[in-house]
Amino acid sequence: MRVEESRVLLAAREEVWALVAEPFHLPDWWPGYTGVEPDRRGLAAGARWTVLRSRAPGLLRKPGGRGIIVIQRVIPGGEVVWLDVKQQVEAGLRLEDEGRQTLATAFVEGPIWRLYAEGARGLPRHALARLYELCQTAARL
Repeated sequence: MRVEESRVLLAAREEVWALVAEPFHLPDWWPGYTGVEPDRRGLAAGARWTVLRSRAPGLLRKPGGRGIIVIQRVIPGGEVVWLDVKQQVEAGLRLEDEGRQTLATAFVEGPIWRLYAEGARGLPRHALARLYELCQTAARL
């Protein structure tokens, strides 16, 4: 099952990508992770990052803990896709120009039971809301 959401962000695509491309910012905009320890490759296909999970429990997951995500695909300035190994959920973000703004599309894909049991169906919407707020904060400075 795939769940996808889109939203226009009030920043140029290059500015949004600068935020997304920095591994340590992942927990700032992707719900479910509270920390990240990227490997030496940074944001590159095949990189393996350790993520610290949120304290919210899931039906099949204890609160907190560590996990591994593997970066599946990176299109600089346009797309990042990763696989949460333990959760067996693929997630990602695509950015497209929308005039002076950015159309951002976030998704999660995995077994339907996993998306429902873990509450992952709302991740794309929450991620875009966080990105929107981060872009709004930068626009006001």
